[in-house]
Amino acid sequence: MHWTAVALIVVVALLHLYFMVLEMFLWTRPLGLKVFRQSLEKAEQSKVLAANQGLYNGFLAAGLIWSLICTRQDVALFFLACVVIAGVYGAATVSRKIFFIQALPALLGFLAVWLH
Repeated sequence: MHWTAVALIVVVALLHLYFMVLEMFLWTRPLGLKVFRQSLEKAEQSKVLAANQGLYNGFLAAGLIWSLICTRQDVALFFLACVVIAGVYGAATVSRKIFFIQALPALLGFLAVWLH
């Protein structure tokens, strides 16, 4: 894979590892409360759901890392497409910012893998 594709895959994987940590371990902590703009009460009520969501983000990161280790473009395209779809859905249902934070880097990575 071209170095730009690898760099974008690494960025997307690191973002999803960060999301995993936020959702699984920091959801009810000050950083998690600030990032997701929620009260401690709301965070306590949703922490199991957030941890589950974080686990899925960890799986996305693992898949992207796996695509780099095994140098498989098809695996990279699959996991990048999953991230794009999740980001578009999140942008449509939660916040438009999600498109720029999650979907756009994955879309750029997808294009970099696809075109090289």
